[in-house]
Amino acid sequence: MATTPADVRTNRATIGDLDDLVPLFDGYRQFYGRRSDPAGARAFLRERIERDESVIYLAHAGAHEAAGFTQLYPSFSSVSLQPLWILNDLFVRSDVRRGGVARALLERARQHAVETGAKGLVLSTGVTNKTAQALYESCGWQRDDEFFQYYLFL
Repeated sequence: MATTPADVRTNRATIGDLDDLVPLFDGYRQFYGRRSDPAGARAFLRERIERDESVIYLAHAGAHEAAGFTQLYPSFSSVSLQPLWILNDLFVRSDVRRGGVARALLERARQHAVETGAKGLVLSTGVTNKTAQALYESCGWQRDDEFFQYYLFL
């Protein structure tokens, strides 16, 4: 089991956390080339939380500053007859990266999967994102060499 730095705390985000969460989520979207849209980010996150469609963990580091987040979506494994979680989003503010925030969020996501009786977690990352790949692998994640992912964009 991985340990997390004592000065990084994670909690499940609620509507009351939107003011801390929205700038992080907006920054995450900008990292992937989207234009800044705090109002759209707030509406999207509010809807996910109110409808209980995702689980979002917010990390705080140091003096209670919101430092990063991860968002999990529920799914299922028909073959295994078990639930699983899609770790769809993981973001840490650039000024606090390499301080254990991402590792703490990954550990909290793992704990959530255990708590909910899930088979496990899955995620996708860019093939050129070597930094993220190294982090995931150092946290026990294994690269899938058996299946390809396909998308149908509409």
